[in-house]
Amino acid sequence: MPQKSPRFALRPLVLAAALAFGTLPAVSPAQTTPYVATEGTLLNVSAQAEARRAPDIATLSTGVVTQAADANAAMRANAEQMAKVVAAIKAAGIAERDVQTSGVNLNPQYQYGENQPPKVTGYQAINNVNITVRDIAKLGKIMDALVATGANQINGPTFDLDDAKKEAAYDEARRAAVEKAQARAEMYAKTLGKKVRRIVSISEGGSFAPPRPMPMMAMKAMDRAESTPISPGENVLSVNLDVVFELGN
Repeated sequence: MPQKSPRFALRPLVLAAALAFGTLPAVSPAQTTPYVATEGTLLNVSAQAEARRAPDIATLSTGVVTQAADANAAMRANAEQMAKVVAAIKAAGIAERDVQTSGVNLNPQYQYGENQPPKVTGYQAINNVNITVRDIAKLGKIMDALVATGANQINGPTFDLDDAKKEAAYDEARRAAVEKAQARAEMYAKTLGKKVRRIVSISEGGSFAPPRPMPMMAMKAMDRAESTPISPGENVLSVNLDVVFELGN
């Protein structure tokens, strides 16, 4: 009786045929990697563009620092002085949603002596709030009013744009960046004797560069007619694009 050939002996031939004619079953999605079908040359172009806007919002931190021999006295003095500052903030027309306490701290003050343990000489109380000013023209007068009513710390201001205006400015920068990338791709294609067929992908990165804020400073009340001068300048909104083009004949 003739012997039957074992089935496994055919498998290498079947596998080889499958590899030759591309008849292997498709790989499951979990095992595949993203792939963009293209018959041309891929060109990656980076482009950057900016939009400049005058800011319409300012944020700053203001508060009160007090010192006393004991902790309770330091906190009481701070509360009384801070209440006047908060009243000045409200009188300036700052809405409650634009005022937020950023920190309340009470710290012992030490005296250090040679070969002696530190000695507590008093306590320092600090209360700071962050405020948003939506009328920059009044910013200098508001800062002066805060100092006149008891604020002895001011940090800022930092300038920003309203969300809607900021997004419109970013869109302006995006359009300029796309046009710059397109022009650059056309230049490369022409130099290589090819044409730009299509955009394969676009990825975006952006940055916001407000003017440098004023450093932290302790301020005293000033009796003068002019308010503190403020120069908002311009904010720069930058968009960076990486655009992949397909070039062909």
